[in-house]
Amino acid sequence: MKRSVFLVGALLISGAVSGAPAKDLYVRGAFNGWGVDNQLVDKGNGVFETQIVISPGNHGFKVGRKDWSVEWVINPAASVTVATDTDYILGAQPGPEDYLFVRQTGTYRFGIDISKAKPMLRVVRVASAPVETIDPHRDHQQPVSVDYATFDGKQETARFSAKDASAPLRDYAHSSTMQLRDPGPQFVAYKERAGLPTVRSGNLAFDALFALAVTEMQQNSVSDIRDGNYTGGAAMACDCFATGEKWHYVWTRDLSYAADLGLAMLDPLRVMNSLNFKLSGYREGAVNPAQVAGSADGLQIIQDTGSGGSWPVSTDRVSWAFGAEAVLKTLPIAERTVFAERALRALVNTIENDRLAAFDPTDRLYTGEQSFLDWREQSYASWITGDIASLASSKALSTNVAHYKALTLAASLAGQQGQRALAKKYGTWAVDLRRAINQRFWLADEGMYSSLTAPHFDGAPMHKFDWLGQSLAIVTGVAGFERSRSILERYPHGPMGPPVIHPQQQGAPIYHNRAMWPFVTAYGLKAAAMTGNAGVADAAYESLMRGAALNLSNMENLEWLSGQPLLLDEKNPSLIGPVINSRRQLWSVGGYLGMVIENVFGISATATGVNISPFITARLRRETFGLSTSISLDALRLRDKTISVKIQLPPAQPGEGFYLVERISVNGARVSQHVNWNALPADSAVEIVLGTLAPGQQRIRRVNADPYATSGAVFAPGEPAIANFTRDGDGVRFDIDAGHNGTGTVYNVYRDGKLAAAGLRAGAWRDRSGTACYAVEAVDPASGNRSHHSATSCADPGIDIAQAIKDWGKPGDRFAVNAIAVPAAGKYKVQVRYHNGANQINLGISGGVKWMTVKGQAGRIVARQVIQLPHSRAPVVYSTPLTARLAAGTYSVELHDFYNMSYLQSNSTFSAAGGVDGIFNRFDIYGIRLLRVK
Repeated sequence: MKRSVFLVGALLISGAVSGAPAKDLYVRGAFNGWGVDNQLVDKGNGVFETQIVISPGNHGFKVGRKDWSVEWVINPAASVTVATDTDYILGAQPGPEDYLFVRQTGTYRFGIDISKAKPMLRVVRVASAPVETIDPHRDHQQPVSVDYATFDGKQETARFSAKDASAPLRDYAHSSTMQLRDPGPQFVAYKERAGLPTVRSGNLAFDALFALAVTEMQQNSVSDIRDGNYTGGAAMACDCFATGEKWHYVWTRDLSYAADLGLAMLDPLRVMNSLNFKLSGYREGAVNPAQVAGSADGLQIIQDTGSGGSWPVSTDRVSWAFGAEAVLKTLPIAERTVFAERALRALVNTIENDRLAAFDPTDRLYTGEQSFLDWREQSYASWITGDIASLASSKALSTNVAHYKALTLAASLAGQQGQRALAKKYGTWAVDLRRAINQRFWLADEGMYSSLTAPHFDGAPMHKFDWLGQSLAIVTGVAGFERSRSILERYPHGPMGPPVIHPQQQGAPIYHNRAMWPFVTAYGLKAAAMTGNAGVADAAYESLMRGAALNLSNMENLEWLSGQPLLLDEKNPSLIGPVINSRRQLWSVGGYLGMVIENVFGISATATGVNISPFITARLRRETFGLSTSISLDALRLRDKTISVKIQLPPAQPGEGFYLVERISVNGARVSQHVNWNALPADSAVEIVLGTLAPGQQRIRRVNADPYATSGAVFAPGEPAIANFTRDGDGVRFDIDAGHNGTGTVYNVYRDGKLAAAGLRAGAWRDRSGTACYAVEAVDPASGNRSHHSATSCADPGIDIAQAIKDWGKPGDRFAVNAIAVPAAGKYKVQVRYHNGANQINLGISGGVKWMTVKGQAGRIVARQVIQLPHSRAPVVYSTPLTARLAAGTYSVELHDFYNMSYLQSNSTFSAAGGVDGIFNRFDIYGIRLLRVK
């Protein structure tokens, strides 16, 4: 994702970089969200300074302009850990981020002296003034404390109070003993506001935390947004939702999941505005290649900047459908009609082009990076950064479920708008995709879906798991009841909540790896409530409330075993994290609001009305609402209705499970659990009486480990490698290279994506197959945790044709290699050998996307499809492959234009390749390869 640019380093600047006045530069790092809040100010005599309050951590930082057109770094080839009170020479060139390690929160002065022969950087810790002790609860009523045990046997306390607990709208104070992630007071104050929902539960802490989420939703409601990569960092007018305290832009997946979780219920117009911001047509002057599908204007969903140059390396832009579906349920009718038409047009253009660029007809799945898990080093094999085309050709559970959601929404909207043929088409595609997901990703031995497949030449579903993908499969109905039940019982939970991936990756810092994200936990709660798993639901309730209570905010993420917003590992500073963490993260806020409104009080909007289905567990009743006989939610506005909800609670009792609904009434009249919009009064008082305690499902998989240790219980082995690969008349031979794995690790060999041998020791292995491709995975025998697969090695030597062309790919360019002799019939993979240095591998909109055609005799088309040539680090790499069955004979291979995200109007102000200087879909070609795989 866009923000990952800042996490792993260098931002692109094409060509040489000239010097710039230091007054035009900013200190930007993990300590300020990589924003532009800290400009270097002229202090005279050639000295420019800025002071920043920095909390503990190993903070990456850089010095650069707003638009990153200029960077000043210490070493363009390597990161430098900066010591305080030390001079460092700076050069005006791009390079990796440098680091400042901070043990205790303090003020640091960054100074650049340009009076010397070469600019010098010095960082100095500034003595802090004494901080006045403030008691935020002074003169407040009914202060309550909530204690939480910590991972290291200690205790942290959150304290809540109200200025007037009996007031219709309360003013709250909220403090915490835990060391906060960011500098500032150990307390926060917020208040309930007229026109927004409030909760009264008899538990002041619970009421306050809901008010906190509502307040943070308002804080994220802005009239303009900005991002350093767009419009030179200048503000863009938009009554939108910003992504968080440190993220001032609107990103497709963040917004869409946040809207689906809760925001669409409370501010549908702002959600609609934000969703519209994430749509774009083609930019002025763009030529629509003949192969591209959809309407002439090209209105479609934006894939934000990211891996390999964005779409279609990443294709989870279709997650937009989650937000669109949610907001269409709650928009006023006039806005809903207009937005529904626009949404369908954008979905059609997106779906049709994704079908061309990212759909694999062999297994009927979509390729593309995992949704939200878009920091490659954190959730993919370590070798993938040198071969982004392999990342592009892999398939992800979460992303395919998002495609399923896009198809089902498009089918529904087409039906509503009288386009029956289109509705039938997309409905059929959706059913087919659901079947393919269940056939391809389900691992029966694990009782869960695989998160992703290995790339081309392998393709096996790997024993890697993620909580978002599992949860989305459940809530969308892709997983049936029995599979949903199995997933909820088997996905691991730590003492503080579920990690977003399992198992964890060795040697990677905390962000997606070794982390829990509240919005993902909230999706897990939705899945647990749908399936009746009280154990998983209780873990989610506890995790979400604890995180907000101790951090005084709905944070971006937390280390999963300790629940800390920053796990300071001084022995391994490169692993400290989460490496970036923002308060009031939008989808965390949406997740908390949804937890209370949809799960606790059971209110959810549908296209036809309101569902009423609270999920109150025995533990929630005892521990959170133990002093109450009822709880209430007031002033909830859905469409043109104002709804109040009162739940009559049964007596608290021991045991586990959840309470069944005994009866529901609206304004005194009995109703079912679904009430049509036209049957719901403008002012609706909903009363719910809970009755029997149902046991439901209780099983939950618990794991634990020292958060500072690399335990085999929670970590995967490192992926092995194939070495000394040779082929002779008897087949193939290679060595299984164990890498850094211990002697107890065993290995599995995959041939063409199928398990060929299991439980092997490192060393020599041979096979008699003639044209297969091989990969190896490592297995921890004790835990069963498995590594990613190694890079593949293929038996066929391939047909290589050299043909070098620099900077190829302008609209209208044509590339052809003729008279290619294919000596034997078989299944072939055709690739382009190329280099794309338009941007870094984690950034940009300029991944190469072209249309390849293979022709036989007399120009007969044998195969054609989109291929990808993503940004690359290595000087020469291979594209994603076209698959073709070829008879012996002579062939030609041609390339023509397709499109990438630089063709969209929304990217016309992007600062790097494909932005302000125009469309960019070019790269260097070095030849092609035909590899026989069967």
